[in-house]
Amino acid sequence: MSCNLLAQDLTVNGRTYAPPRRSVVVVLLDGCDPDYLAVGLAAGELPAFARIVRDGFAGEALSALPSFTNPNNCSVVTGVPPAVHGVSGNFYLDRRTGETVMVTGDKELKASTILAAMASAGVPTAVVTAKDKLRAALAKGLPIGANGIAFSAQHAAAARAQTHGIGDVCDLVGRGEPDQYSADLSLFVLDAGAQLLEAGRARLLYLSLSDYVQHRYAPEEPEARAFLRAVDARLGRMLELGAVVAATADHGMHDMAKPDGSPNVVFVGDVLDAAFGAGSCRVICPITDSFVRHHGALGGFVRVHIAPGGPGVGAVVAHLAALPGIEQALEGAEACHRYDLAPEMEGDVTVIAARGVALGARAAEHDLAGLTGERLRSHGGTAEQRVPFLVSAPLTETWRVAHPHLRNYDIFDAALNGVVA
Repeated sequence: MSCNLLAQDLTVNGRTYAPPRRSVVVVLLDGCDPDYLAVGLAAGELPAFARIVRDGFAGEALSALPSFTNPNNCSVVTGVPPAVHGVSGNFYLDRRTGETVMVTGDKELKASTILAAMASAGVPTAVVTAKDKLRAALAKGLPIGANGIAFSAQHAAAARAQTHGIGDVCDLVGRGEPDQYSADLSLFVLDAGAQLLEAGRARLLYLSLSDYVQHRYAPEEPEARAFLRAVDARLGRMLELGAVVAATADHGMHDMAKPDGSPNVVFVGDVLDAAFGAGSCRVICPITDSFVRHHGALGGFVRVHIAPGGPGVGAVVAHLAALPGIEQALEGAEACHRYDLAPEMEGDVTVIAARGVALGARAAEHDLAGLTGERLRSHGGTAEQRVPFLVSAPLTETWRVAHPHLRNYDIFDAALNGVVA
């Protein structure tokens, strides 16, 4: 079915979406705390973002918890929180096997995606990610072929028509595969998206960037401002091509360093060993991924699994809740209820840091060599939930009234259902 003939709305995970009346591009600005945009807009150096603010809708939303990459990308493409789609971290402890698991595929994702539904209904759809670890999950169910394209900037050279819906991606973009630790990893995604849009290869696009720059540079630093200017130029190109451009983020970003520049960390495992005995608890840092230079596996959210014969949940909660730097320590079931977390990934105790504080397991378990000479900037807790929510066209009064408390995973709903005709 061609997208021009697709007239009926599609229901995905209990939410209904209209097919795109014109090209729609949803951009996930990884790690883009609202302060980054505020600096650039105040300086008058982000004309495309300024155009969106002036002519469309500009607000803020809350991300899903934990405020990490995988849970929020999955929430955005499914339109629902982790409690529904099942991905509540980049890394978790499988309670059945006792083994830790890095989320790099699609087996943890239990919900259907908006992208797969649209492509299956005949809407040419593309998913372009910075990190290849996200590609499989975000493209789950996507019919690869004429209506389904999915590839990553990280492994752009490996894209093939049979497996990714497109080959010769580097030729398409006009340059080689970018380094995974570079601003160009994200810019490559945007350039590829613009090329697909201009060539008419996709009518609905999801472009997921990297937070490499935000982990290294604060909003006012020249490198961060230069990166946002480069992003802005590419969004401007998509606007000129006539697309509705919607943008949000998976999480914000905060400085988590002491005045002397060293990481401001509470090593939860060491604290629990001292209080209850070595090996009494296992601490899982769900920020852990293969991009360790970004954050050293330190973030604002960790999970505690209590060993058999270990302390009671109440004792662990009480001990951690009393520590400086801890915003909340909750029984896992309560955390799931309060924050829509996925129960199968949750621990016995959920620990959320205060703003400006990172949480780790045990000091000996973290390799911080990649942070040498740099201040730790990271995310994960409630302090990093505030994110931008932008749509380049105005939203109807009806849609805005129906969504008084925006979540980042409302972005497809806004771009497909909320735009003024």
